[in-house]
Amino acid sequence: MKFKIQREAFLKPLQQIIGVVERRQTLPVLGNILVQTTDQGLTLTATDLEVELVAQVGLEISAGGETTLPARKLLDICRTLPEEAWLEVQVDQERATLRSGKSRFTLATLPASDFPVIDELKSVQAFKFPQRDLKELIERTHFSMAQQDVRYYLNGLMLELDKKGIRSVATDGHRLAMCEMAAKTGVSDSQQVIVPRKGVQELLRLLEGDETEVEIQLGSNHIRVSTPNIRFTSKLIDGRFPDYNRVMPKGGDKQIQTDRGFLRQALARTSILSNEKYRGIRLSLDKNILKIQAHNPEQEEAEEELEIQYNGDTLEIGFNVTYLLDALGALPGDDVRILLSDANSSCLIENGGRGHCKYVVMPMRL
Repeated sequence: MKFKIQREAFLKPLQQIIGVVERRQTLPVLGNILVQTTDQGLTLTATDLEVELVAQVGLEISAGGETTLPARKLLDICRTLPEEAWLEVQVDQERATLRSGKSRFTLATLPASDFPVIDELKSVQAFKFPQRDLKELIERTHFSMAQQDVRYYLNGLMLELDKKGIRSVATDGHRLAMCEMAAKTGVSDSQQVIVPRKGVQELLRLLEGDETEVEIQLGSNHIRVSTPNIRFTSKLIDGRFPDYNRVMPKGGDKQIQTDRGFLRQALARTSILSNEKYRGIRLSLDKNILKIQAHNPEQEEAEEELEIQYNGDTLEIGFNVTYLLDALGALPGDDVRILLSDANSSCLIENGGRGHCKYVVMPMRL
């Protein structure tokens, strides 16, 4: 196997797939990337057995073949080469020699046959969707995923397809984020899949914010997203996601309307003196006035007063300020509407113009 490639043409795909290569792994070959030659050039594959990333690199090949190379070392070599340098790679038996100018590196390889590859997907559903919209769906909801929860189905992002479009939902049991967009999915019945946390993070890193379309394929156990240069495949979490419609607060008779930025800044300032462990703040509502208060074990206090649109009864309610800040940070638009019922019920946060994103936050006792 032999090929010659410019540093930048090799570095970008390596950086795109390196995220799934674990620094510590049970199988030594998982610390390597699979390098294969094709008629069009090179295919680079990285996996951690849960997520697989495949990058295509177009170039002329001197001699075909396949091998696995140490991922981090290969990336570091490319990264430290001078800009626009040429790199020549030659593989003979168990050694790979890399030459660039007067630099020479010899790397140990492992057999390509030892590298685990996800089998071809038996696609149940396939459709195309703008890259920008898929990125937005994930960005506006992924922060509500649980981390290492025993309810394993919460440690991921649920994607739901129906006739009208695609919906992303995440919850950790204390808050919920939902975002939906219209799309021609081609499904007749509603279909749900749960993408694991690691897959969600890698997909978010790979997606560009442009109009180019990606192909989304759903199999029985995997999801695959193909962009022009990268193919992402992830195992799905096998479990039943909670019914998010039951969590959505109904009949909130107390409505706050205000500027999203002002509210977010006020909460951020108040949060500085909240309890570092519980992050609790108190919201006190009166006619067109919102008071935000926080205190901590050191007897320090913070208070903000905002003018808002509110005509309901007086109400005091406590929340984890981090959850509110996360929701306001992800919400599109300049206006925010918060619907409340009483001090023991969840609040619903949405765009002032009834947008396509909704956030639910449970109250906390202070």
